[in-house]
Parts: sequence; structure tokens; C-alpha cells
Amino acid sequence: MLREVIHCRGHENVRATHRSTLEFTKEEYLTPRGDCILCIEADKGINDLSDEFRAALRAGKRLLIRIRVGDLTDEVLAEGSPELILEHEYSMVIRKSTYVDARTLAIRANKAARDIDRRIVELLKNPETTAEVELVVLD
Repeated sequence: MLREVIHCRGHENVRATHRSTLEFTKEEYLTPRGDCILCIEADKGINDLSDEFRAALRAGKRLLIRIRVGDLTDEVLAEGSPELILEHEYSMVIRKSTYVDARTLAIRANKAARDIDRRIVELLKNPETTAEVELVVLD
């Protein structure tokens, strides 16, 4: 099983209201305009994922994104694509659309930021809250 785990934390400006994207970032700050960002100070960006993991996404494998905050968990399903660039230092963006740029981790997701469990979003408005994001490539 190909699996990557990312740790990140909340921020007072987390809104998670974007209709088509969801993002995790290594950035240390978040402006109110970053309405797709769920957490900041991630310990991994796309460039930090293993070559094997990125190759599986480029082969079009499906991706399970499991977000854990405390006792709460939410899951997002998305797809890889041969079009993925997968070369970005600090951001990972999951998209409902098929748009691809260097920050795109996966496309055709079944959820965007606004679809994430609102209890998780509320907790991530606190900078002291930490999240674990598990990425699992599905066969």
C-alpha cells in the first residue's frame, strides 16, 4: 500500500468555503482570501512525496485523502492523471475539476473545502489544533 502522512495545523483565518478545491500548505500564514486552505505549516509538500507515490498518481490511480482532527475524520476520494505535474515545494491542491497545474495533487475529487465536515473546520480555526492528513493510493 502506498501511503503518505502529512501533519499540519489550523489558523484563525481557516474558512474552507471554496466550492471546487481543497488545499494543504507548508506556508506559515493564511489570509482570509485563502478559502480553499484547510491547514497550514504542513510537514510535506508535493515535492516531499515519494517518487513511487507520485508515479502511482501519474498512472491514474485513485487517491483516498483521510483528514483526522482529534476524534473526527473526513474522507475525500480523488483521481490521479497522466497530466499531473506533481512538482511544488509547499502546496497540495485537490480539485473537483480536471484542471492541472504544478500544485495539483489529484483531480475529479468528490469533495472540496466547503464539503469538509464543519466540525473539523471549526476546530482548525484554532492555531493550536493539529491535523493528520493521510494519503492512500487505492488499487
